[in-house]
Amino acid sequence: MKEIISKAETWLTDIFDEKTQQEIKNLIENNPKELEESFYQDLKFGTGGMRGIMGVGSNRINKYTLGKNTQGIANQLKEDFPGEKLKVAIAYDCRHNSKELAEVVAGVFSANGIQVYLFSELRPTPELSFAVKHLKCHCGIVLTASHNPPAYNGYKVYWQDGGQLVTPKDEEVVKRISEIDFEEIKFKANSDLITKIDEEIDEAFLNMVVEQTSFGATAAAKKNLNIVFTSLHGTSITLAPKAFEKAGFSQVHIVEEQAKPNGDFPTVESPNPEEPAALKMALDLAENKNADIVIGTDPDADRLGIAVRDLDNNLILLNGNQTMVLLTDFLLKNKQKEGFKGNEFIASTIVSTPLMSVLGKSYNVECKLGLTGFKWIAKMIKDYPEQKFIGGGEESFGFMVGDKVRDKDSISSILLACEIAAKAKAEGSSFYKELLKVYQKHGVYQEYLVSLVKEGIEGAKEIKAMMSNLRKNPPKEFNGIKVKVFEDYKTLEKTDILTSEKTKLDFPASNVLIFYLEDGSKIAARPSGTEPKIKFYVSVNQKLDKIENYTEIQENLINKTKSLLKGFGL
Repeated sequence: MKEIISKAETWLTDIFDEKTQQEIKNLIENNPKELEESFYQDLKFGTGGMRGIMGVGSNRINKYTLGKNTQGIANQLKEDFPGEKLKVAIAYDCRHNSKELAEVVAGVFSANGIQVYLFSELRPTPELSFAVKHLKCHCGIVLTASHNPPAYNGYKVYWQDGGQLVTPKDEEVVKRISEIDFEEIKFKANSDLITKIDEEIDEAFLNMVVEQTSFGATAAAKKNLNIVFTSLHGTSITLAPKAFEKAGFSQVHIVEEQAKPNGDFPTVESPNPEEPAALKMALDLAENKNADIVIGTDPDADRLGIAVRDLDNNLILLNGNQTMVLLTDFLLKNKQKEGFKGNEFIASTIVSTPLMSVLGKSYNVECKLGLTGFKWIAKMIKDYPEQKFIGGGEESFGFMVGDKVRDKDSISSILLACEIAAKAKAEGSSFYKELLKVYQKHGVYQEYLVSLVKEGIEGAKEIKAMMSNLRKNPPKEFNGIKVKVFEDYKTLEKTDILTSEKTKLDFPASNVLIFYLEDGSKIAARPSGTEPKIKFYVSVNQKLDKIENYTEIQENLINKTKSLLKGFGL
């Protein structure tokens, strides 16, 4: 504890404002546990940038930790682009302090002589990625904690290609930040270098979104689609209604109780469209309006959750894998009509459904797999400029259409999903029936995810111990089904259990374990890079002879996923 107090006392100097100093004194005197949580480590970059609880201290989101990040990035930009007129775009979401922190970040960049384009109001994260490329910026920052609880905020960093930082650039930036002392941060803004942006970028972004998601649904079909939409108190409300209107979807019912941006997210326990409870109000409205499709987005509008009518006309929530599969299949089908050039690819992640790879093969299109996080898909686009990215996503309710945005994008995905639903309805089908057609062709792939929340210092230790134990004593079987292949992405080693042959995995190192079973099932374990969680993913599959048998097969597969998880003691 002496070490923690000593570290905290370094913040009791004139470098830090009086309010910060007073809060730290209060922690030292009255709250040693919170003091330890606030200073036991420096907040680190994860799979989606930097996220943490707001407050004072090196392990918290505040003007000093973000100021240090920004100063380090400014130094890195000057080294990477010597002699160039540097430009940075900055956006922020609905969270508490996001606007103020965005202004701090803008101030530090401008104090370093860098031109800043700052959104005048909150905007979706995908629009920031678009703006970086549209304005030919060298870097982009968005202040957001995505779907984390209200106490959190965060800081995502994008580079010149519009994608988030990846290896080795992220390591260079982290090193540069670590070299910065707090007294080196230039906080005095140069207002002449800060330009507010809004409607001009909105218009360019919306034009792009509509253009890349239009595949022939008639005006009548679009008007006939009955949609319920909720922004879950987040930023999508600034653009989604305009996107619907511009694309021709006029029958849109917005959940008004959740339409106003609010960092407290008062109507939901978690503003995460992955959680069924988050969409309850939208589902209730959909029943009242007899809607065909329900769509909800997370606070920074990069993820989306979808509910559609099943064969019995009941509204059911789709998981991220199901949405991704149908959106991808639709894109591939339409690109095939235009004629493939042979250089196209789709993309997903190592913990998402294997059906993405199956889809790629069926269209003779490469499916590239990356680590968790859309920054790796963006890196694929950058690394293979001779190839054309069609679309792709990951199980955690994110999807990316084309390469104009280099991150998951709910605005484009919303319109694409509605295009599919509108065309299907006009042809006597439905979004759900189209998904079942994919399953009938390729087999039913059922995924299941369990997330264990482990907060604080003890939680981090527990997660580390769980992963360590799995590495040292990997299960040989799950519910009587033998493990065929074991992959460790930390050691980058793939082991064939039957032959004991070991081969190298061609990926950046990551704390992920994957088990492939003899019956084609797949099980993965990984700690979250942005939340205090450890996640377990299961994928099982079975052929579907008749669409009418889907419900029975799905139920069997769900039971199978749960029985396999018992191998982890879950």
